[in-house]
Amino acid sequence: MNYHIAVIEDDKNIQNIVSAFLKKEGYQVSVMDSAEKGIKLWKSNPPDMWIVDIMLPGMDGYEFCKRIRNESEVPIIIISAKDEEIDKILGLELGGDDYLTKPFSPRELMARIKRIFKRYRPVETEPKHEEQVIADELVIDKSDRRVFWIGKEQEVTTKEFDMLLLFAENVNRAFSREELLLSVWGEDYFGSDRAVDDLVKRIRKKLKDIPLETVWGFGYRLRGNKEE
Repeated sequence: MNYHIAVIEDDKNIQNIVSAFLKKEGYQVSVMDSAEKGIKLWKSNPPDMWIVDIMLPGMDGYEFCKRIRNESEVPIIIISAKDEEIDKILGLELGGDDYLTKPFSPRELMARIKRIFKRYRPVETEPKHEEQVIADELVIDKSDRRVFWIGKEQEVTTKEFDMLLLFAENVNRAFSREELLLSVWGEDYFGSDRAVDDLVKRIRKKLKDIPLETVWGFGYRLRGNKEE
């Protein structure tokens, strides 16, 4: 697949180097020098991945990641001269999938891009199986990755889908935050478990009255009509 990657970076030299390496790998590339231009691209021709600098004129990379992550789970790689641990944690908690400190090797960036695409697009190499998971009013079509709540289809992100599927396949089972991080975000994630709470909050907002319960001091579970 010919992926489209957008680069938001105000350093012309880095723009040129990253763009050249991406094109050499066969990717479609869009390059811009501000987050505001990135938002316009997102609305008109959303890419398959973002590579975003933190220190930008106007809107910074943190705010940009937050805005994109509120709408989508599209992969985001953050590049920054900030190398403090707190900066990396903040970037990952706001939605970054990876964090690369300047100066960096373009070859390392290419390797990380390939690894992320491999993780985010596994369904392309797997055969489709028609299968639905039904948990009372929640219906999930696994093959087409569609979610229906009380008979109406819902627009959900990749991680929202993955979490809902996990709960629907395990009704009434309580999952700890650590289990949810491992199942939904994977072993590579090393940010705070607050990401779980944020994702649950988004699901509850989209799927009104879904019986997704908080298990205090532990995690969450999807309550069903019948106890197992």
